[in-house]
This record gives sequence, structure tokens and C-alpha cells, in this order.
Amino acid sequence: MVRGRWRLVLYSALMLFTELALIRWLGSNVIYLAFFSNFVLLGSFLGIGAGFLHSRSQRDLSRLAPIAMGVLIVFVNVFPVTVERSADQLIFFGGSSATSGVPSWIALPVIFLATALVMACIGEGVGRSFKLYSPLDAYRLDIIGSLAGIVAFSALSFIWAPPLAWGAVVAVLFLLLQGNRRWFLQGACLAAMLVFLGVESFTPRFSWSPYYKITETRTSPTNLTISVDGIPHQGTADVLHDPAQLNGYRQWPYQDAGNLNHFANVLVVGAGNGNDVAVALAHGAQHVDAVEIDPKLYQIGVDNHPNHPYQDPRVSVHITDGREFLEHTTERFDLIIFALPDSLTLVSGQSSLRLESYLFTTEAMQSAKQHLQPGGSFSMYNTYRETWLVDRLASTLQQVYGTTPCLRRYGATSVVMTDSATPGTLTCQGTWQPAKGAFIPAATTDDYPFLYLETPSIPSLYIWTLLLIAAAALVFVRIAGGRLRPMAKFTDLFFMGSAFLLLETKSVVQFALLFGTTWFVNALVFIGVLVAVLVAIEISRRWTFRRPRLLYVLLLLCLAVAWLVPLESLLALDFLPRFVCAVLLAFTPILIANLIFAQRFKAVSESVTAFGANLLGAMLGGILEYASLLTGYRALLVIVAVLYAISLVTSPGLLRRAA
Repeated sequence: MVRGRWRLVLYSALMLFTELALIRWLGSNVIYLAFFSNFVLLGSFLGIGAGFLHSRSQRDLSRLAPIAMGVLIVFVNVFPVTVERSADQLIFFGGSSATSGVPSWIALPVIFLATALVMACIGEGVGRSFKLYSPLDAYRLDIIGSLAGIVAFSALSFIWAPPLAWGAVVAVLFLLLQGNRRWFLQGACLAAMLVFLGVESFTPRFSWSPYYKITETRTSPTNLTISVDGIPHQGTADVLHDPAQLNGYRQWPYQDAGNLNHFANVLVVGAGNGNDVAVALAHGAQHVDAVEIDPKLYQIGVDNHPNHPYQDPRVSVHITDGREFLEHTTERFDLIIFALPDSLTLVSGQSSLRLESYLFTTEAMQSAKQHLQPGGSFSMYNTYRETWLVDRLASTLQQVYGTTPCLRRYGATSVVMTDSATPGTLTCQGTWQPAKGAFIPAATTDDYPFLYLETPSIPSLYIWTLLLIAAAALVFVRIAGGRLRPMAKFTDLFFMGSAFLLLETKSVVQFALLFGTTWFVNALVFIGVLVAVLVAIEISRRWTFRRPRLLYVLLLLCLAVAWLVPLESLLALDFLPRFVCAVLLAFTPILIANLIFAQRFKAVSESVTAFGANLLGAMLGGILEYASLLTGYRALLVIVAVLYAISLVTSPGLLRRAA
């Protein structure tokens, strides 16, 4: 069994690796949970915080972690759960519009508690090692282990490793940490977990990209149906010979561009397996830029598409985020197509941002317009589910291009919209005409990118689920951690945790806009946050700030600067200055916030209670993130400032001076 400092490092690595793996695996196996993966994150914070608090007791529950993990994996495989989703105020794509499964307000709290139980057992193991060292030394070892965990998970994502690889890492770490104890039941649960993950990993029709669990089903010699995370998503089609495809909606953007007899340059965003690229080539495109965020979906097209569009020398493939490509390409196009770009998943478990959210903002549409040749046109199509969403997008096009877009229907809410900045370019078969007196939702923006939310609000689905989660969290902490009164002396650390989680969330969405909503950018942000924390710890180990209130003042000034600098001003910069400015704006507040925390934390006498309070505060921060659905992401900085002000007011030093 590993002992000493390495034990804390490995336990911390196991803790963060398991958290990331659960967010990814549960989102892939519980249908529609990918739209709610932030609830898994909240469960992780609750569990880790409760585990730290329980580590003060004589009874060690950390050895139950393999059992809790194995039971969760087996249960989800044997008793599949579907999160019910509805399309009223908030739209969730995928499959039919009918709802199914246990109601979300039941399923999500159950998944939340199951995740919390697993993470509580692991968190207790971290807590028992944590209290063996001075607070700051323990915190330093914890961050080093967390860095190792996220780097390991990112490396496995880079090579498209299946769940068996994740389970193997978890099992090996458990073996190293549990040692030679008699733990037949634990070993049996880990073995069952690996068996189920192995079957899932090696089933021929399953594969794993950095974003999805992908299922391929052959329906004909030329057609392959592709589902992601259990939801039908796309499929290959013979667009050159199938009559339904030859006269289908993918042809309409070329027909509406009536005055353009040739297409020298076409951009397809959301190229997927290649259907839309094949159509562009069939219409004589001399060059096609195909942008697809998921490398596995592109590879499926290379291997299986009957028309072989990606093998055509006229096609250039870009595995990146569509908005990022638009912002930084110098090319101009005769036709830009947004081809069914709905991602079915969130950017991370830490935000309500979907992978395609920044594609449909007013700023994104303006960027696309700037990349059109004179006489060029822009087109997008999808099944939008709700009339108000069609009206929102058509109104956005009208606002950007100054003309009413062409609109052709191939279903009640399945439409193709085309517009152009050059008058007289288009030959419309029909134009957008909203219903008389219909409410048209405002266009989304880079600050408020929630396309699928009809009005700024927190849907009742989220409100009820969050209330149930909050109630369950109180009971869970009381059972696992005992009396809550000992945490009262660490109220300031609780609010620091809340504020820091929001600050981290703001950094994730900020970098997603500036550098793309890819998993790689996401991983780099989390690594950068942990490095900033480690730097703050090293500074605090060497120096003590005699007037910590000055750090609070400096932090509030940095938050004010971040508030005042509009992100769209950074988008116009070249990569290096954009990166430098983004790092300074995002990570300077994070560094100062962690200097405040480290200075306070190194003087505490009960490190596990203090750290547990901080982690539970992070859970509150995750709940407060939903305020962005009302205000947009920029306003999170105001909430962060308020929370740090509360932490200052409740700090023991200030309270003693006031007394």
C-alpha cells in the first residue's frame, strides 16, 4: 500500500480522474443526461465535501469506494435510465419529440446522490491523508495530484480511449491505495465494473470520441445510422443517386442562390460524416472547407460514406469549432452552410453552454456575413422543434443581413433559411413570415448564448431539481459529516468556494468563445486553473501577506477590469496577443483569489473541516451558475464580487476586530 505524501497525491489524482470519468460516462449512458452533466458535477462536489467532513470520524468508509463505484456502473448497465426531457421553454434535441423515462426531477437527484456517494468514499480517503500534513502542504499535494488526474484523463481523450481504459486507471489506483487488505467484496465489484466496461468498449458497433459514445447501425449497403450517447444524430446517405436526397432540403441553398452559376468556395460548418460536403461537390464547388468538431464523426465519413467526399482533393477538412474557424480564417466564400449543427451535449459539466451555442449568436452571424463574397449567400437548416426558435433565427438573419430570409419547409418546424447581403442575389421559393401577433424571442449574443431558451429565465425543470438537490445535500452532509456547527467558523471559506467555482466557470466559457468549444481547450483551461492555484500556494508558502484585505481590493479591481473589457474586442486579435490578454483577464483573478484562500487556509487548525466547507461552497457556486440563464455570463463577475465581499465580511480576523 502506498504511504506518505504519495498516498495523498494518488488519492487526489483518483478523485479528479473519477469525477471527470463519471461526468463523461454517465452522460454517455444515461440518455439525455449529457444535457444535465452539471448535476453530476454538483454531486461530485457534495460527495467530496462530505467525505472530507466524515474523515474526522473513527469509522473509515474510504475502502467502500470500489463497492460504490462498481454498484453504480453495474446498475446503470443493467437498469438503463432515461432522463425525461420536454420541449416547452427549453429545447433538447434528439430522437422524437415524445418524452420518456423517469421524470427528470426524480432521475437527476437519484444520479446526483449516487455520484455523491461514490465521491464521498474517495473524498474521505483524501481527507484522511490530508490531515496528516500542515494545511498548505496538504493543499499543495492535493493540487499536484489533481493535475496528474486531469492530465491523465485528457491524454486518454486524445487517443479516443474507451471506458475500459478509464476503469483500468481507477482500478489500478484503488489497488495501490488499498494495498494488501482483505477486500474480497471490493475486488469483486471492481472486476464486475471492468467486465461491464470491457463489454461496452469492445462491442463492434460502439466507439468513443472525445465528446460522445457513438453507435453505428448499418441499415443498407449505403446507409449507416449514427447515434451519439444513445440519441439518433445523423447518418450516411448516397446523395448522388438516392432520389430522396437529390431533391431533398440539402439542395435548396444552391437552388435559392439563383444568380450564382458556380461556387468557387463553399464552407460547410457541421460537416459530420460528409453528406453536405458531397452535395456541395455535386453542385460543382471548386473547393469545400469542411469544419467538424468531432474527429470520430469525420473518420466514420472517411470509412463509410458511399460518395467518398472526404477523399476528394477539392475538400479541406478542419477538425475544430465552427465559430473559432469563422473568426480566424481569411477565406471568403460563395456559400456558407450551417449543416444541422446541434451537439446534444454541454461544453463541460460546469456550465449550461452547449458545443454549438456560440455559432448562432448575432456576433457569429455577423462574422459569417463578413466572410461572404459579393453575391454570396448564407444558409442553415435543421429540425428546430419549436416555431419560436425558427422565428428567433430568422429574425437574427433579418437583423444581420437587412433583408427577410428565404424560408422553405420540409416539416412543421424543419426549415432551410437562406439570406444574402447582396440585393437581388437570391431566388426565393418563399420567405419568412411570422404568425400575426407572434412573440419573437430576442436574438442571442455572445454574452447570452442560450439559443434554446425562449426567454431569459430559469426553467421550472431546473428550479425543482435544484431544490431537491439542495434538500438532499443538507441531509447527505448531516449524515456523512455529523453536526454542521463546526463549519460555522469557516463561513468565509465556504463563500470563497462558491465564488471560485463561478470564476472557473466564467473562464471556461470565455476561452470557449475565444479559442473554440473543443474538449482540448476545455482541458487546457482546467489545467491552467490548477497551475494558477499551485503558483498561489508556492507564493503563500514563502510569504505571508500582513494585510490580506489589500488582496481583496486587488481582486475586486481585477474583476472590474474583466467586466469592462468586452470579449468581442479580443476576438479581432491575432492568436498570440489574444491568448496573452485572455490569460491575464481570466487567470489573474484566479491567482489572487487563491492567494486569499491560501493565506487564510494555512492558519487553520482543522484543515479537513475547513477544506470540506470550501468544497461544499463550490457546490453552491455550481447552483448559482444557473443565474447566467437570467443575466448572461458577464454578470457572473458581479456575483463573484459579492461572494468574495461576503467572505471578507465573515472572515474571523475582521469579525474579531469588529468585536
